[in-house]
Amino acid sequence: MEVGFHGVYREIVPNERLVSTEIYEGLPEGVSEDDGATLNTATFEELDGRTLVTLLVQCANRVSRDAIIESGMENGLQDALDLLEQVAASR
Repeated sequence: MEVGFHGVYREIVPNERLVSTEIYEGLPEGVSEDDGATLNTATFEELDGRTLVTLLVQCANRVSRDAIIESGMENGLQDALDLLEQVAASR
């Protein structure tokens, strides 16, 4: 199954933080991009020679938040993070 997303990077601080927007291209009729967009912040912190990644996803409203949670995207995100961990470990 393919899904489309787009967004922009709002802030890039090397080795510290990435801030970006994310908009699902399959938003239901009547939902504006402003209402459906998320603001995503990834922070990177060194702890004992390892990197701790913290992800914060901010939604414009509760309806959008609940739709994201109910979509099952958590499993897809976990799969992506597992792959990222494998790549990092191989380096």
